[in-house]
Amino acid sequence: MSETETVEMTDPIEQSVGGKGGHLLRRSFHVSMSIIPFIYYLWHEPLVDFLNDIANLSWTKEKIVSIAIIVMAIGEGIRLKLGITIYGQRKYEAHQVSALVWGAFGVGMTCLYAPSAGIGFAIILSLSLGDPLLGELRRKGMDETKVMLYGSLLLALVWAGSAYWSDTSWWMVPLFAPLCVLAEKPRLRFIDDNATMSLIPLAVAMVFAPWL
Repeated sequence: MSETETVEMTDPIEQSVGGKGGHLLRRSFHVSMSIIPFIYYLWHEPLVDFLNDIANLSWTKEKIVSIAIIVMAIGEGIRLKLGITIYGQRKYEAHQVSALVWGAFGVGMTCLYAPSAGIGFAIILSLSLGDPLLGELRRKGMDETKVMLYGSLLLALVWAGSAYWSDTSWWMVPLFAPLCVLAEKPRLRFIDDNATMSLIPLAVAMVFAPWL
């Protein structure tokens, strides 16, 4: 793979607009994304009814997610055209699609196409909890093997929880926990790991969907 297709590991605090404060905001926002599957799969009815009432529409939750992705893409295009970054973003994101948008796109696609609610839950929580953990362990200089091990253990708990509380198959736990960790590893310029951590497991889950 050529150097132009990959990116080097950088200090996230130095690269963040706002320094340490921006970095902490970024991590906090990442973890807060854990609420999304609860809203989408469990608590969506009041929110959907509210949005439909104020807009005089009859949209489903899937249509709302679809519109959100479209609006987000348009907004990101405008931001890139202006070349601006906001507090918490990384400086280089002034000229490339931000990690926030990539992550939101991956989460949106997971909501729309995950084979089941349990799998959707596990994929989104693997991103929202796993990515910050892996990033912070690397920032502290931990050996990559240990980073992968600790990340896989955390995400195994996420997938085991999905299997316990939903119809997710238990055999998916030892397969998808390390898969989600490996999906974070590529350092590519054209797509952020916030997207690969959800889209790669989503694609594999869709392949296995007929057997679930």
